[in-house]
Amino acid sequence: MKVGIVGAGMVGSAAGFALVLQNIVSDLVLIDLDPARAQAEAEDIGHAVPFAGSTIVRSGGYGDIADASVVILACGVSQRPGETRPALLSRNAEVFHAVIDAVMAVAPEAILLVASNPVDVITQVSTRLSGLPPGRVIGSGTILDTARFRWLIGRHLGISPGSVHGYVLGEHGDSEVLAWSNVRAGSVPLTAFAAQIGAPLTEDVRARIDRGVRRAAYTIIAGKGATWYGIGAGLARIVQAIGRNEQAVLSVSMLEKDALGVPDVALSLPRLVGAQGVSTTLWPDLDAGETAALRRSAEVLKGMAESVVLPG
Repeated sequence: MKVGIVGAGMVGSAAGFALVLQNIVSDLVLIDLDPARAQAEAEDIGHAVPFAGSTIVRSGGYGDIADASVVILACGVSQRPGETRPALLSRNAEVFHAVIDAVMAVAPEAILLVASNPVDVITQVSTRLSGLPPGRVIGSGTILDTARFRWLIGRHLGISPGSVHGYVLGEHGDSEVLAWSNVRAGSVPLTAFAAQIGAPLTEDVRARIDRGVRRAAYTIIAGKGATWYGIGAGLARIVQAIGRNEQAVLSVSMLEKDALGVPDVALSLPRLVGAQGVSTTLWPDLDAGETAALRRSAEVLKGMAESVVLPG
């Protein structure tokens, strides 16, 4: 499977590195506005290939991603001092308009995988600009938040996070919803499991985990400037599900026609991901508080999306 990555910064290069280490793709092409950066990252990642598999890693232009199955969009502009979020979003819409046009010209059958933030809004913008069916424009959404949620629960219980089944829904951001009510450890409801092993989920524990999920990015950014390893691995996991046609249940973002009464908004829900992109959206059973919070999250995202001025 050929995969292109547009944007060879830390997120794009971390995704490429994860794809190579897991031997997920056969051909990986990095594209960047700075060709020297793309070449340097491609060579550095390529030097890991002998330890992992046989992926061909190279830098290039849009013509080099012809017939790519997936194109990861990790590009965009940074916020200027004093610039409002709507203004930043509108400038990024211009960037994505040019990038998506170039990608679609050479790889019209590709699935677009959006990594740039705010990822839900950029996913919605990318769906409109590309004209593709929503299932073929996937945002990384809350796949990383969900991983953080499971990791922290696993640490509290003393079990592998792979044995924790739960999701973070809605926005990849401050209004996200930790769906505590349907978390399972193995096949056992979380509260019952915690009680059985003597690690009860007190309000303090829940609050600590909630903070750990919501504040993780802020803590990492304060320490090193940005996050890239976790999201790089998350993007690789989505690509793996597509390449192997897994029909894996992943919490990814996609334009939804109706989200609890909020029309045409991109947000994260558990979805089946396979060779054709997202095939099915799964609506989890939530309690009343979580349902209300998810609706509020959808409203927040809808408001952000409506503030974006799309290129003519």
